Amino acid sequence: MPKTIPAHWQTSVDITVPFYDVDAMEIAWHGNYVKYFEVARCKLLDQLQVNYFQMRDCGYGWPIVDIQLKYVRPAIFNQRIRVQVKIEEWELRLKLRYVITDIETGEVLTKGYTVQVAIDITNREMCYATPEVFRQRIGANAE
Repeated sequence: MPKTIPAHWQTSVDITVPFYDVDAMEIAWHGNYVKYFEVARCKLLDQLQVNYFQMRDCGYGWPIVDIQLKYVRPAIFNQRIRVQVKIEEWELRLKLRYVITDIETGEVLTKGYTVQVAIDITNREMCYATPEVFRQRIGANAE
């Protein structure tokens, strides 16, 4: 694993908290933060050309096996938030780290991580190392 994260191993996405994501107090429902993580994760995987469709076509699935969220401050209706994501681990599993901030103030609202493992989609068995195709596409073999 490199000491510094390569620029292409991270990205961010800006979201305006929609009305349908909030409760009666206009606070984003806690489960929607998982969705915000997913939006950023999909953007990163698209950027790396290893999105879910591309990996499926190579014979692999990537289920989430662990997720952790720390709610620092609530996001509210119509607030502009930024979801940042970066690859933290990739060799045996894919661990992505997230930070959600208020765009206007930079204040941290939520942080967390997800862990995914590769599975062979023909037999649904877990791979004990990241598939070579994934390593090649993220440029990890050069590290």
